[in-house]
Amino acid sequence: MNQQHEAFFTEPAVAGLVATPSIGASRPHESAQLHVAGEAAYTDDIIELQGTLHAALGLSKHAHAKILSIDLERVRRAPGVIAVLSAADIPGLNDCGPILHDDPVLADGLVQFLGQPVFAVIAETQDLARRAAQLAQHDDVIRYEPLEAVLTTREARAREQYVVPPMHLVRGEPDRRIAEAPYRLTGEFEVGGQEQFYLEGQIAYAVPKEGDSMHVWSSTQHPSEMQHVIAHVLDVPNHAVLVECRRMGGGFGGKESQSALFAAVAALAAHKLRRPVKLRADRDDDFMITGKRHDAWYRYEAGIDSQGRLLGARVEIALRAGFSADLSGAVATRALCHFDNAYYLSDVDILSLACKTNTQSNTAFRGFGGPQGALVMEVILDAIARKLGRDPLEVRQLNYYGTADRNVTPYGQTVEDNVIAPLTDELVATSEYRTRRAEIADYNRDSPVLKRGLALTPVKFGISFNVPHLNQAGALVHVYRDGSALVNHGGTEMGQGLNTKVAQVVAHTLGIDLLRVRVTATDTSKVANTSATAASTGSDLNGKAAEAAALTIRERLAAFAARTYGGEPRAVEFRDGMVHANGHEIAFRTLIEGAYLARVQLWSDGFYATPKVHWNAKTLTGSPFYYFAYGAALSEVIVDTLTGEWKLLRADVLYDAGRSINPAIDIGQVEGAFIQGMGWLTTEELWWNKDGRLMTHAPSTYKIPAISDCPDAFHVKLFDNENVEPSVFRSKAVGEPPLLLPFSVFLAIRDAVAATSSDPTCVPPLRAPATPEAILDAIDAVADGISAVEIQANALAAPAESEGAIMATLDTAGR
Repeated sequence: MNQQHEAFFTEPAVAGLVATPSIGASRPHESAQLHVAGEAAYTDDIIELQGTLHAALGLSKHAHAKILSIDLERVRRAPGVIAVLSAADIPGLNDCGPILHDDPVLADGLVQFLGQPVFAVIAETQDLARRAAQLAQHDDVIRYEPLEAVLTTREARAREQYVVPPMHLVRGEPDRRIAEAPYRLTGEFEVGGQEQFYLEGQIAYAVPKEGDSMHVWSSTQHPSEMQHVIAHVLDVPNHAVLVECRRMGGGFGGKESQSALFAAVAALAAHKLRRPVKLRADRDDDFMITGKRHDAWYRYEAGIDSQGRLLGARVEIALRAGFSADLSGAVATRALCHFDNAYYLSDVDILSLACKTNTQSNTAFRGFGGPQGALVMEVILDAIARKLGRDPLEVRQLNYYGTADRNVTPYGQTVEDNVIAPLTDELVATSEYRTRRAEIADYNRDSPVLKRGLALTPVKFGISFNVPHLNQAGALVHVYRDGSALVNHGGTEMGQGLNTKVAQVVAHTLGIDLLRVRVTATDTSKVANTSATAASTGSDLNGKAAEAAALTIRERLAAFAARTYGGEPRAVEFRDGMVHANGHEIAFRTLIEGAYLARVQLWSDGFYATPKVHWNAKTLTGSPFYYFAYGAALSEVIVDTLTGEWKLLRADVLYDAGRSINPAIDIGQVEGAFIQGMGWLTTEELWWNKDGRLMTHAPSTYKIPAISDCPDAFHVKLFDNENVEPSVFRSKAVGEPPLLLPFSVFLAIRDAVAATSSDPTCVPPLRAPATPEAILDAIDAVADGISAVEIQANALAAPAESEGAIMATLDTAGR
C-alpha cells in the first residue's frame, strides 16, 4: 500500500463522526457501509409490487435485413407469457435516439444490426420471458430479406457512409508546413472499442399510476432524458412521467443514452397492461444490444524538424458509430478537440468522421472521444522520437503548450491554466525516470527473451459538455427543525462519490457535521430538466448548485441571527455545528428552531450555469471547456517475447485535481480510471464475425482487468494546485481525464517490443488493444523489418545544418 493510502486510512473507522467536515478532507463514501454490508438498494433490489411482470427482448438474427413478416403467435403461446409487444403497439414516437430520430425502440420493417430488439415479451417471470424471447431466432416467427451489411470502419469510410456530416478543422497552412519540414512522417494506427461492463446491467422497473402517469425506476445517468423518451413513446406530457434513480452499479457512459430503450419498453408494457413491469437485461443481451466505446482508425502525416518539433500535422480520425447517430456527433467533436492533447499545434488539419456500420450504435464511454483523439497524438510523438533516436519524453516536452504565442488550441481556446510542464518535472523526479530508463536499457541488453519497457505520457483534458446548454444544474436543500439537512440534485450516483462530495459541500457551507446531511435519490419531480451525469461535470455542476441553495439558507439564517443577537449579518459565522453572532455562540439546531418559529424559510433551490463556455458547431471553434485538467503517468512493463504475455510492474501517476474536495475519493477515481483505460488498450478486445455477430459477448470471451493485472507498485498522488477558475471550492474534475494516463502502458509495451530489434529507430506496428496476439504480431513484424511509420527527408528541407543528422537517421532506419 502506498503512502498516500496509508495517510487516508489512518483516520478512525468512524471518520464521519468528526466535527465540521472541511473541504479537502478524505471522507468515506456516503454509501460505503451499505455497499460492504450488501444493504445498498439498486433498481433490482426494489421490493416488487404484487402483480409485477417481467419483460425480455426478442432480437434480430441479421445485421441488415428487411422484415418481411412477423408472426408472434408461437411466442404468445409460450409458457407464462402474458403479452408480446411490437412497434405497432407503441402509441407515440417509436424512437429512443438522444439527438436524431434514427433509433427505434423496436425495429419496424428494417433491422440494422444483429441483436436489434424487434419485439418484447412480457411474462410471469424473468426466466419465462427470456425463454419466449429466444423464439425470435426461429424462421417461422420473423421472416427476413437479408441486405448487404457494412461491418467495418474502413468499409464505411470507403463508401463515405456517416451518421452525421464529417467534421473538418484546419488551422494555419498545414500542407505547406508539412511539405517544407525537414522530415515528413506518415502512418496508420487503429484502436479497438470497449464494453462499459458496468457491474449492474441495464434495468428498469415501471409502475403505472393514476391518470395515465408512470413511475419508472431506471439505472440511468440521465433521468430527464429517460423521462423525455418515455413521454414521447407513451404520447403523454413529461409531467406524467416520474423517473427515479438512487444509485447505479456503474455507468461509464453506457447508461447516458442507452438506458432509454430499456426504460421505454418497461414503461410501454406497464402502460399497456396496467401492471408493474421490470426489464432486466441478461448480460449477453446487454452486450448484444448496447453500444460501446467507438473504435477508431487513423491516417496521419506530420512535418517535423530535426529535434522532433511538430511543424505541421494532418490526421483523419474515423470512428465506428454503428447504425444510428446516438451521441457519435459529440464524441467525434471531442475527439477532434483532443487531438492536440498537451501539445501546441500551429498548423493542423483534423478530419473527424462518425462512420455508419451495421453494428451496435456506439455511445458514450468514460472520456467520450477524448481518449480516441489524444491517443494517436501520443503514438505519433513516440514514433517521431524513435525515428530521430531521441528520448520520447524530451520530444514531448519540446512540443508542450507554453505561453504567449504557444497557448492557443487548434479550435481557438486559450490555455490559461497550463501546469503540464511543472507537473511533468515533478513526476520525472519522484519516479526516477532517467535512472530507470538507463537500468532498463542495461536489462534488455542482457535478456534475450524478457524485455522491459518504459513510457511517460501526459494528458490535458477539457472539462465541460461540448454542447453549451447542457452545462447547467439545479439542487434543493431542506433544513429540518432538528438541524439536519436533506439535499436533492440532478446528478446521479454511480459509485463515483458524487453524493459524498455534494454532502460535503452543503455541510461545509452550513457549518454542520457531515452526518447531519443526507442526499436523496435523483428524481425528475424534484429537480427538472437536468443534464446527464457525464463529461466529468457531476461535482462541478451539482456541487455548485447545492452550494448556491445552502448559501441562500445561510444568508437567511445570518440575517435572523443578526436581528436576534445584534451585529451585522455578514459577521455571523457557521462552524463546528455552532453559530457565532455578536459574541453569542448558539447551537445550529437551536438557531434553526428559532428561525422556524420566526417563519424564516428553511429550504431553497440552487442553480448553476457554467460561465465562459461557447462553441460554434459550424466553424468548430470557440471555448468548449471551462478549464483543463492535467496529469501524467510513467509505466514500466515486462514482456515475454515468446508468448506475448506482459505485466505492468510499476505505475507512477500524478494528477491535477485542483483543490480536491475529497482526496480519498479522487485518488480512487484516478486508480480506477487508470486500470480501466489500461484494459481498453491491452486486454479488452471486441470482434464481430463475418455475419455481424458480436462474438465477445460475455465475461467468458471478453477480458476486463482483474486485481492480478494491477501493478504491485502503484503510486498515485495529487498535484498541488488549485483551479484557476472559481469552480466548486477550486476543485477540478477527476472522472474521465485519468483514463488517458495508461497511454503510457501501451507505449511501454511498444518500447519493450522495440527492444527486440537491433535497429534503435524501430517503430513496432503494435495495434491496440495490445493483446498477446497483437504483441507477437508486432514482434514478428519487427523481425521482418516492418515499421509502423514511414519517414523521409523532404526535398524542401530547410536548415542545411541538420542535413547530416537527417541523412544519418534515415540511413540507420534503412530508408
